[in-house]
Amino acid sequence: MHEEGYKKIIEALISLIDSGVYIVDEEGVGIFYNEAMATLEQVNIEDVVGKEFPKAFPGVKLGESTLYQALKKNISTKNKQQTYKNLYGKEVTTINSTVPVVLDGKTVAAVEVAKDITNIRSMSDTILELQENKIKPKEAKPVIKKYTFDDLIGKSAPFTAVVERAQQAAKSNASVFIYGETGTGKELVAQSIHYASRRKDRPFLAQNCAALPESLLEGILFGTAKGGFTGAVDRAGLFEQANGGTLLLDEINSMPYDLQSKLLRVLQESYIRRVGGSKDIPIDVRIMATVNEHPEKLMAQGKLRKDLYYRLNVVNIAIPPLRQRKEDIPLLAEKLLQKHNQQFGTEIWMISDNAIERLMEYDYPGNVRELENIIMQSMAMADTEHVMSQKMLQMPMQIHAIGHDVDKWDRKGPLDEYLANLEEEIIREVMIAEGGNISKTAEVLKIKRQTLQHKLRKYGMKD
Repeated sequence: MHEEGYKKIIEALISLIDSGVYIVDEEGVGIFYNEAMATLEQVNIEDVVGKEFPKAFPGVKLGESTLYQALKKNISTKNKQQTYKNLYGKEVTTINSTVPVVLDGKTVAAVEVAKDITNIRSMSDTILELQENKIKPKEAKPVIKKYTFDDLIGKSAPFTAVVERAQQAAKSNASVFIYGETGTGKELVAQSIHYASRRKDRPFLAQNCAALPESLLEGILFGTAKGGFTGAVDRAGLFEQANGGTLLLDEINSMPYDLQSKLLRVLQESYIRRVGGSKDIPIDVRIMATVNEHPEKLMAQGKLRKDLYYRLNVVNIAIPPLRQRKEDIPLLAEKLLQKHNQQFGTEIWMISDNAIERLMEYDYPGNVRELENIIMQSMAMADTEHVMSQKMLQMPMQIHAIGHDVDKWDRKGPLDEYLANLEEEIIREVMIAEGGNISKTAEVLKIKRQTLQHKLRKYGMKD
């Protein structure tokens, strides 16, 4: 095959790839640049192809360029974060992987694959800035609601045992590992422990480990040092901001495996080092961690390091799902009525016995969060009622019984309308069960995340 044929194959290949692809020859001249990369960097393909990369991207210092490192020093880089300005002065943040192409001992080209994280980087900076503002003494009010043991509602034996264990945990500085299904109230328990402990006057900070990619999560936790990567500034991470207080790491099993080892080292040594920095910074932070799957299962799947788990699992708290403490439902429902009456401008004073019975019949895959959602939906549709009746309840359909309960549906209309109604109901219930998490809902439904987002907009569940 002639050289032109190979070029056509490469052009066709990179046009099918979602990530940005940029290939330069041994002189640094762009020879391939796909549409995804052009969209990512907000430039035109003709601005790059046929031009030397320093001229196409004058905003990137030569010594910091991964392409330069590959071409001139034969250095490969993997998942390196870069912030730079494109040809038109627009700031872009990417994660790049760049490799040299070596033929007969000579570097003849360099290939770069990039992902756009501009919005995620902006979000991570905002998270740190908000946390910094939240813990400043001049703040008159907390940014997030503080939960204490008074907010833990329930008298069932399984739940009171959890509360008692959590109260004991508040008396020490030991790490706490909390397991509970989605919607069981893991953060409420964690905050209750913190605000009953000797650290109550120091910060309580929380970070969902599933919310950010590894490169940004590391910076969020440990902070960044100027020069650590292109565009990096000196900024304290959550460990420094929470010094003297408590840091809650939610869904810690979503933290990348390599980053889990760095966290373990911090727990063992009690100091951190900012990303790109060389200074060891001592910290005094109590760590709490949560998971929504059994830790043994997570360790078997390689999602949770055993050594990290054993380090964190000094105090273990397992929160029972709502279906295992249904006797708490009347108390919870009453509390939720009080909480949301003001929000909806209603005056619903109580729930009828029939309505309570109806609430007790459901299994609540979304746990207390789903119960609250049901109460809120019913209150939002209330008029002048003072008693929440069974008729007012907007009860979900039991998902596992869909195949057996089709008689509940009105099948008189066209088949496409019936199927659309069924699909909407299923999506709504899984969204509730997964606490509104789109990625987890898509995983449960076995569809792509983009497909789910389209359906959410279709059914008016998302703007």
